[in-house]
Amino acid sequence: MSTAPFTNTSLLPIVTLPGDAGPIAPRARLPRLTPTPLPMSRKEMEARGWDEVDVVFVSGDAYVDHPSFAMALLGRLLEDAGFRVAILSQPDWHSADAWKTFGKPRLFFAISAGNMDSMINHYTANKKVRNDDAYSPGGKIGRRPDRATLAYCQRAREAYPGVPVVAGGVEASLRRLAHYDYWSDKVRRSIILDSKADLLVYGMGERGIIEVAERLAAGQTIRELRDMRGVVYRLGASETVPEDPQTLRLPSFEEASTNRFAFAEMTKIAHNETNPYNAKRLVQYCGREAIVVNPPQLPLAQGEMDRVYGIPFTRKPHPSYGGQKIPAYEVVKDSVQIMRGCFGGCTFCSITAHEGRIIQSRSNENVMAEVRQMAADPEFKGVISDIGGPTANMYEMRCTRPEVEAKCRRLSCVHPKICKLLGTDHGPLVQLMRDVREEKGVRKVFVASGIRMDLARRDPEYMKELATHHVGGHLKVAPEHTDPHTLEMMKKPGPEDFLEFDAAFKKASNAAGKKQFLVPYYIASHPGSDLPAMIDLALFLKRNSYRPDQVQDFIPSPFDIAACMYHTGLDPFTKKEVYTAKHLRDRKLQRALLQFFKPENYFEVRQALEQANRQDLIGDGCDCLIGSRPPKEALDKRRLKANENLREQREGDHIRGKPGGEAKGKSSQETGYRPHRKTHNRRDGKR
Repeated sequence: MSTAPFTNTSLLPIVTLPGDAGPIAPRARLPRLTPTPLPMSRKEMEARGWDEVDVVFVSGDAYVDHPSFAMALLGRLLEDAGFRVAILSQPDWHSADAWKTFGKPRLFFAISAGNMDSMINHYTANKKVRNDDAYSPGGKIGRRPDRATLAYCQRAREAYPGVPVVAGGVEASLRRLAHYDYWSDKVRRSIILDSKADLLVYGMGERGIIEVAERLAAGQTIRELRDMRGVVYRLGASETVPEDPQTLRLPSFEEASTNRFAFAEMTKIAHNETNPYNAKRLVQYCGREAIVVNPPQLPLAQGEMDRVYGIPFTRKPHPSYGGQKIPAYEVVKDSVQIMRGCFGGCTFCSITAHEGRIIQSRSNENVMAEVRQMAADPEFKGVISDIGGPTANMYEMRCTRPEVEAKCRRLSCVHPKICKLLGTDHGPLVQLMRDVREEKGVRKVFVASGIRMDLARRDPEYMKELATHHVGGHLKVAPEHTDPHTLEMMKKPGPEDFLEFDAAFKKASNAAGKKQFLVPYYIASHPGSDLPAMIDLALFLKRNSYRPDQVQDFIPSPFDIAACMYHTGLDPFTKKEVYTAKHLRDRKLQRALLQFFKPENYFEVRQALEQANRQDLIGDGCDCLIGSRPPKEALDKRRLKANENLREQREGDHIRGKPGGEAKGKSSQETGYRPHRKTHNRRDGKR
């Protein structure tokens, strides 16, 4: 079977988003009245006078009609373009019945696991089931399956064979190529092959979902959409694979899954082809099939950002939840997103891979219109919890030379040093912060998004504005580590950057007559970080009187450069060896060192110090991390753990029919490591 002719997708025209100057939509646009939630049931659909819908948007998250939630943003955008959209939120995936709620969609199913990868949503860094789900009503777990994109696509096909299935969202975006999966500890093939979706839209989806809807509504087939930017599609064994100067062939799935150098090379090539202005098409074989990744969508212009965020939202969860709190919504309900994208290029972060490196900012007027809408809400208390984005202080920052930006292949504009062509003026942001806090009905405006310290400390006026008006006593920052080698693996500034920012922040706070503190965040077990590096970090924390309440264990997210380091033990760009703490016991020691001051961590910290031959840090000296004798809390924890292990052993013997009891119920082999799984997920040697 032949395919449609291939074109150089890096040169395709931009698709204009709907708005006053946009294209004519397939249906007449509805007047912009006070918004009502998109329908979540057939009754709500029929109440609108609809006999069918154009698009059924399936998501693993609760439906919150707020611009911070992808299903709301994309659903409202489709509605604004004249399409009828229904929301299928957290459906029961055990059958296809829920997928038939609205009847057969006229155009397609839009599938997303939600705002997070479903595996990260479900499991901790130690692969334990999380106790809550921030994107579910009441924070309840169990409302979505593992690898939700796969299950949702399968049910969509089962419900209505022949209806196009389009996958998107963070989970699909980061798994578009062969990728290392931390939870199964293996390399998995592209998610489009396992999900059998017709098309995968990666990155931010505004342009993609509008183009899919408009072209399908115009009578094109899903196969004809293969020339779109920002999409991934599957080629069968009999189809022609593109061969031209604008196409790069990646190591195959078979090579990447068996050869760590091939996996590292795949990662290197994929990340080098993420600039939408010069990226090439990527092809990766998997057996006789192949997947094709077209170049990314171009970033939204400011006018397009304004149109997207200017669409009316109720800014509330769907009424069907009956007032149950959705934790993720509670965090962002009074926040304002002013930009997207991040040029930091941190190797452990998925923001750049999903949103892109080019900053896309809303206009001052557009942000102020949203603030006025919030202030007019009787339930608004006058406090804006955050004004920012992925990074709070990158608003309107871009390369000052567009012709250079179009050719640039740097993965970070600020590492190893800030690019001299990067515009770092905080002036527009400072003016916006002033305008927002001076708006009638607004009492306080906080900055809770992460701050890029190396940029902030270069602008005394921004530091003054921040410390004087936008910090509530504590400011969260993320230096991540103190070890130069580990920071190099992270693509983060050196340890002196945090100290200089700390001094500048204290100076600005003192000038404002305020006593304010930094709350630094650090990562344990990141590639490059060994016990000596973590011990140095612990000493730094003690000498500077920092006692972090929250610490982060490194989780290898699919597609991330750091995930490649974790899996292969290689820096994908230099192919040099990188140490990684993989065993659970080693990860526990690194985490304990970050909170060496907690009595219950005493034995883990002692083990780490002895293993690193740093017994000099055990005792009563000023630099000692722990005392020579364990505290009572540490002994109590050890005793409880021993009792728990003994109880589990006895219960296991009882189930297996060993002395002490008769066999009852299913065997441990049938139960497995995770609930509802038939097989063990951990080898005996890792238990």
